[in-house]
Amino acid sequence: MIDKLVNEHLILGIDPGTLFMGYALLKTTGSQVEVVDFGVLDVHKLEDQYARLQQEFFFLQNLIDQHHPTELAIETQFVDKNPQTMIKIVHAQGVAIAAALSRDLPINEYSPMKIKMAITGNGHSSKEQVAGMLQRFLHIPDEQMPKKLDATDALGIAYCHFLQLGLPVAEKGAKNWTTFAKQKGLTDSNLTTPNQRLLAALGRKK
Repeated sequence: MIDKLVNEHLILGIDPGTLFMGYALLKTTGSQVEVVDFGVLDVHKLEDQYARLQQEFFFLQNLIDQHHPTELAIETQFVDKNPQTMIKIVHAQGVAIAAALSRDLPINEYSPMKIKMAITGNGHSSKEQVAGMLQRFLHIPDEQMPKKLDATDALGIAYCHFLQLGLPVAEKGAKNWTTFAKQKGLTDSNLTTPNQRLLAALGRKK
């Protein structure tokens, strides 16, 4: 895992959806991170659900062929009270995973709670809170912030994966945050959220 900290990654983050699919490309070099692109594929005007899935599949293949990402990060374990909605989301997840597999991309899955925890330190934070934190972390100008939160959701998924690449366990045999903190002379007194701890681990400002 230490090698990953010095290698370059281009992470493709996907927020699967049946009407709107968020996507994001995040370039990382060691602890440095740069937004390459993020946005939303809108397929809601297509009436047939399978036509929507087909368009998402071809869009992702083209996106992969154009940018050559090194890995896919996708939100999974979606839960909804409506079983039909859950089934449709699972279909969209499957299409995104199939597109990645067709291009031999490694796949990394994250639950919504894990993504929110990594970004905001609160697994129950709102989409707006996630978007606000990402704008701050990645220095995104107001005029470049998308109107649809599916895009920032996808960016959050990619950023969550970026943070996973730099987890403290990579530091000279450290097995957990406590060990890592002792090695670095860090304390928990001013690192109150998991996100602050991860940023400290990566040598970034809180």
